[in-house]
Amino acid sequence: MTEQLICEMIRYYSNDPKRIQHFMKVHDFSRTIGILEGLNDKQLFILETAAIVHDIGIKASEEKYGNCMGKYQELEGPPIARLMLTKLGYEVDVIERVCFLVGHHHTYTNIDKADYQILVEADFIVNLYEDAASMDAILNAYQKIFRTNTGREILKTMFGI
Repeated sequence: MTEQLICEMIRYYSNDPKRIQHFMKVHDFSRTIGILEGLNDKQLFILETAAIVHDIGIKASEEKYGNCMGKYQELEGPPIARLMLTKLGYEVDVIERVCFLVGHHHTYTNIDKADYQILVEADFIVNLYEDAASMDAILNAYQKIFRTNTGREILKTMFGI
């Protein structure tokens, strides 16, 4: 199912290699952190699914609001994700959790479970690199966002902090 979803998202982001590259990297970091942090198979499946579709609301946000700010992604993403995951035959409980994660992946308070924490960390790892963030921004994220041992180690090693 994961590979089918990846192909569907590549089609969804047709002619937008930057967005395709982004979700693939977030997926890979999420999977790596999830495995090393000991998620069970179901948690890992939900995390990987959410990582693949986490930014699915960007296109609708840009069309509707003229930008893709996080709050708009969180608003527009879940209905689109729900439709795509339903079409692909995902189970209802998986769809519900994935839609929750899509609808909160730019909200950094009240992180309730490991899948949410890991998705946020993986997205930060990729965004900090893609946005050529300053060392101050990287250190701030390390101190305020990162909680998993694996995510913290990846960030330290990648950026030399």
